Amino acid sequence: MNIMECINQGIFYLDGGTGTYLQEQGLAPGELPETWNLLHPEKIKDLHRQYYEAGSHLVCTNTFGANGLKYDGQEGRFSVKEVVSAAVNCAKTARGEAKCGHPDRFVALDIGPLGKLLAPLGDLDFEDAVSLFAEIVQAGTEAGADCVLIETMNDCYETKAAVLAAKENCSLPVFVSNVYDETGKLMSGTTPEAMVAMLEGLGADVIGINCSLGPDKMLELLPRFISCASVPILVKPNAGLPRSEGGKTVFDVSAEEFAQAMLRIATGGARVIGGCCGTTPAYIRLMTDQTKGLPVTPILSKHRSVISSYTHAVVFGGKPVMIGERINPTGKKRFKEALRQKDIGYILKEGILQQEQGAQVLDVNVGLPEIDEPEMLVTCVKELQSVCDLPLQLDTSNQTAMERAMRVYNGKPMINSVNGSDENMSVIFPLVKKYGGFVVCLTLDESGIPETAEGRFEIAERIVRRAAEYGIAACDLIFDPLAMTISSDQQAAQVTLDTIPMIQGRLGVCCSLGISNISFGLPNRDFITGTFFIMALVKGLSAAIMNPFSFEMQKAYHSYLALAGLDDNCQEYIRFSQNVPSDTVTVSKAPAAQNSSQTPDGLQGAILRGFSAEAAELAKERLESTEPLALIQEQIVPALDIVGKGFEAKTVFLPQLLMSAEAAKAAFEEVRKKLPASDEIGPAVILATVKGDIHDIGKNIVKAIMENYGYHVIDLGRDVPPETIVESAIENQVKLVGLSALMTTTVPAMAETIRQLKEKKPDTLVMVGGAVMTQEYADQIGADFYGKNAMESVRYAERVLKGKSD
Repeated sequence: MNIMECINQGIFYLDGGTGTYLQEQGLAPGELPETWNLLHPEKIKDLHRQYYEAGSHLVCTNTFGANGLKYDGQEGRFSVKEVVSAAVNCAKTARGEAKCGHPDRFVALDIGPLGKLLAPLGDLDFEDAVSLFAEIVQAGTEAGADCVLIETMNDCYETKAAVLAAKENCSLPVFVSNVYDETGKLMSGTTPEAMVAMLEGLGADVIGINCSLGPDKMLELLPRFISCASVPILVKPNAGLPRSEGGKTVFDVSAEEFAQAMLRIATGGARVIGGCCGTTPAYIRLMTDQTKGLPVTPILSKHRSVISSYTHAVVFGGKPVMIGERINPTGKKRFKEALRQKDIGYILKEGILQQEQGAQVLDVNVGLPEIDEPEMLVTCVKELQSVCDLPLQLDTSNQTAMERAMRVYNGKPMINSVNGSDENMSVIFPLVKKYGGFVVCLTLDESGIPETAEGRFEIAERIVRRAAEYGIAACDLIFDPLAMTISSDQQAAQVTLDTIPMIQGRLGVCCSLGISNISFGLPNRDFITGTFFIMALVKGLSAAIMNPFSFEMQKAYHSYLALAGLDDNCQEYIRFSQNVPSDTVTVSKAPAAQNSSQTPDGLQGAILRGFSAEAAELAKERLESTEPLALIQEQIVPALDIVGKGFEAKTVFLPQLLMSAEAAKAAFEEVRKKLPASDEIGPAVILATVKGDIHDIGKNIVKAIMENYGYHVIDLGRDVPPETIVESAIENQVKLVGLSALMTTTVPAMAETIRQLKEKKPDTLVMVGGAVMTQEYADQIGADFYGKNAMESVRYAERVLKGKSD
């Protein structure tokens, strides 16, 4: 029986934690756990054997931290291939030696995060990340792993890089598990619904959640996965929260409590269950005893028509979706010039302003004959996703541009478009199958656009059949019955309107329209366009590519939602109508819907929106009439405070925080040029990731924000010995040190660093942070402050180094 057949039969059991076991076996602070596959293989085999005998179907290799960033090129260290091969062999040997447990036993190649943020938020290129993960996958596949388990991923984009690497370098089943916080989001703000959309599009076989939370919190999140996923759900909690006792890490949920919670999780619909940090073979044995023979519900397709950005999903088929049309050169002289001049700032503004006007998706079309469309589309996708969290519709007829944009897109994109010609479908559908996507299907083929609704339906039916041959479900198709101008054919609108219910009713799919074509060549086009939009909505239209600045379109949209019962208590209509002046007569003078953005203009607005080039230019202009320090205190820091408070309130997420920090940095560089040398450097702070830990994402985030608050950050990097940190603190007379750790196994190194700092430089305060840290844990290892996120760390520095109150 293969692994997926085994999962389909009933509850499937994973193993438990590794780090805490290795610490008990003598893993030293800062020592790399995965090297024990080569240095102490018998201990690794013994742990795997215990898990198999406790009832695990699947044991994960001891390779969570093994990657080329840590090993290759460093003298005296093992290669990735050596570590991974030894790890797989340890697990396979243990499988053969285990004397009881399940007869169906498998080995998972365990892949953890690389420890660096991907560009544009960090300095690791997406394709470099894919290559690093590919090296692990190739080694694990060659050594004989049965599946790939990508786990503890806290960033949507890095998750995609790992899944692509797995899919491109092996044919094994791929399990993916992410780390959600207590609000149900990843570090980058991604929701479970968005992750499921992207991962199912990429072809993940099992999707879930692990680490960071105990079983009770995961039980609260589980229904969100069950409601939207069409694949088995994996749940792998910690044994509660960690704390330090006698220099050892212990957890607050007992094996009995864990097993009872896992029974509730399995009953709630999770099909693949196991344990993460703090769990042991005893936990897994009790878990399997509690859940053995539990009846399970079938895993059914949810048939969701959905796209996603890196933060959230947008579902089609209920409330109509507004797709902003303005990132498109057709009929736009200024936009064409921006494309020729590579004026990305202009394009970003178009995207942000459409979002502020209520667009839920942005159409991105940069097709201009005289430019390099693939390069420009990729650039626009990356840059737009760095400042805007709306899903994008990738709108191109260029196959190369489409594939490259789909590859780097952070989420599950909308694809515009495919048509009924065999040649076109044979090009587009393989891309959709590989990268995932929600495809706009045009009801035309080699013979052109049929003049009747029945003719357009026949093309739609043919597209559905052909998509199925590529393994693409009908729910991932949305049909455009094509709005042709009524100025040349008076029946054009009626044919389109007749086609919508025919396609939706007979095929069970969604329909979308490019609305504005209907009025081409007529005066006061918005009158016709707005009325046609209402007629299409009444026929069941699911989405419209439209101008969100058009008052008539917004009026039609919000009035329809209220009348159709799709606007709770008419709240959206009320907000829209309150922005309309009572004397509104002409379309051109009327405001669009949801024109309620509180984002200020000028330098603060540029910083809040993450526009670095504009922030630098505006700072330069303001410095002609404003003192440098005044500009910092009156413009730059207040803007950072606004975005920081949004981050703390969970209304702003990491990408926006970092892009605002970059914009503030660009402005500050202009200010720095005007500052006297004595005013340039603020209080010094040391930041470091502790010995044995290569994950510097959290540290780098804190660094970016602190520098913009005027601190001189001494960044010692990652895998830093305690002695190095202490020496730097003494040499630079630093009053505050920030330490970061992601893994449980490296917390002892953090504790040792704090001990040495307190002994050799007692006037230095220590703040700590990282995925494994809690307030109690921080107190027990002697830290002065626990920063739950980057902004909390900055607020602490402001208090203790600058004497500022919150």
